[in-house]
Amino acid sequence: MRKIGVIVGTGKLPLYFLQEREKNDLDVFPIGLFDTIDEEIKNIDNFKMFNIGQVGDVVKYLLKNNVKEIIMLGKVEKQIIFRDLQLDKYGEELLKKLPDRKDETLLFGIISFLRLNGIKVLPQNKFIKECMFKNKCYTKVLPNDMDNKTIRIGIEAAKALSKVDAGQCVVCKDMSVVALEGIEGTNKCIKRGGQLAGANTIIVKMSRPQQNMKVDIPVIGIDTIKEAININARGVVGEAGKMIFLNESNCIELAEKNNMFIIGI
Repeated sequence: MRKIGVIVGTGKLPLYFLQEREKNDLDVFPIGLFDTIDEEIKNIDNFKMFNIGQVGDVVKYLLKNNVKEIIMLGKVEKQIIFRDLQLDKYGEELLKKLPDRKDETLLFGIISFLRLNGIKVLPQNKFIKECMFKNKCYTKVLPNDMDNKTIRIGIEAAKALSKVDAGQCVVCKDMSVVALEGIEGTNKCIKRGGQLAGANTIIVKMSRPQQNMKVDIPVIGIDTIKEAININARGVVGEAGKMIFLNESNCIELAEKNNMFIIGI
């Protein structure tokens, strides 16, 4: 059985992967980075909790269990970088060498440290390629001409936002951007967009211009769709080939019941 370490962030993606582990014949070693991770994950065999700054301890744990491959799943909470970072001596040295404290920079620093110690980091979609967004409209509900114009503006704005690693999601309405994702995350950005612009907004989420498939692949799942419904959104757009679409059938059913489209583009 193949041993895989799983660096667990927040969101539903890590739990989905761990629930599918038997299909892929994997012996998993989940490593939690935040107290806010799904409670079910904490009950899985071999689960171990670390702080994101304890890179030396993480490596020692993996090597002790003869784990030479890991996959990093879930969202890194940016707040912890400013609030709860606990560094071991290796983490301190790593942080000194980084040019900034962007979440992407920190993750690539950790990846480099893992590789130096003989641990290979696998692409996040290695075992779930069927979950990647496709270039199509998933719902029977279709965007109209005005929606398509608004989507194009949303794509441009989301790409600009992701380029500076500030966020990956924007909320638009009537060919205008009304909310940008920041440190608060996608769901709170959606909520704020609804508060500012009311019903019939369009949520657009894009990957980074040079998206690395090993870290922080954007995800749209049932929580995103529910948040969109809460603000009476018109539709949700994800980037085909570079984003994960979790719980696809449930998301489509829920969107169609609420007269909302879902598009990969």
